[in-house]
Amino acid sequence: MSLAFVTGAGGFIGRHLVRHLAAEGTRVAGLDLIDAEACALTGATCGWRTGALSQAGLDAMSATAGVPDTVYHLAGGSSVGASLADPYGDFTATVGGTGMLLDWLRGHAPATRLVIVSSAAVYGNLHAGAISEDAATAPFSPYGAHKFAMEAICRGWAGSFALNVVAVRLFSVYGPGLAKQLLWDLCGKLASEAETVTLGGTGNELRDWTHVDDVVRALVAATPLASPAMPVVNAGSGRAGSVRRIAESVALAFGRDPACLRFSGQSRAGDPFSLVAAPGSLHAAGFGWNVDVDAGLADYVRWYKTAVQP
Repeated sequence: MSLAFVTGAGGFIGRHLVRHLAAEGTRVAGLDLIDAEACALTGATCGWRTGALSQAGLDAMSATAGVPDTVYHLAGGSSVGASLADPYGDFTATVGGTGMLLDWLRGHAPATRLVIVSSAAVYGNLHAGAISEDAATAPFSPYGAHKFAMEAICRGWAGSFALNVVAVRLFSVYGPGLAKQLLWDLCGKLASEAETVTLGGTGNELRDWTHVDDVVRALVAATPLASPAMPVVNAGSGRAGSVRRIAESVALAFGRDPACLRFSGQSRAGDPFSLVAAPGSLHAAGFGWNVDVDAGLADYVRWYKTAVQP
């Protein structure tokens, strides 16, 4: 039975990934700033380390559980907004933490596969159509720049020390438990029963909306691709959805008339107009995106009403 370490295991995607790995029969050890009880996490059958990512923490995890076959690295910055509020903190968490992890792998687990969770934000605002895995990059925010820097140091270390690494660039991930970003803010406004609900931007911005259940499957599917060449994998469905179309679907699932929606026309700094994936490595490997967007959004609204609304 294989062993996986998950850094950032208490985060939104991390919690889903731990549960998915455990359900598939993988032994899992998690590490996060919050403890397993606080995030109601199940599945970390081989231990949990509470605290910042550190070599001492990784040593303790490997002493208890063994040397991992795979490390899924989700620790670090998690949003454009947070990176704009504290760019240096985001840099330290994303780039500094990854360098420390690479050094630990080099010295203690050089055969371990490393799956780094990056972001489509590295592509910036260059692309109007579907984005291929070899497309030009021009990060448009501190968050995107730090994810790109993380990829760069991984590529350099992988090539120099024969580490097996794959970078998975996520697009617009959503699902139960996501307590930030567009869907969270929109549900809060819809729940207020205000006559008019105003969102930023024009509503025409395009995103590749991927349900977290599919995303964790994609991370596992990308794992065998890890190599010293550090391939890049786009974890996007290729289905473009405008912010307006998504907001209307959420409003309907909430029981509100989509006519209540308004858009300010003012976009937030660091937000590209279009981020949609072209078919790439996952598609070639036969991976399929199973969750229909409207069904997934209805699932999110049900979670919000159960977990958040009084």
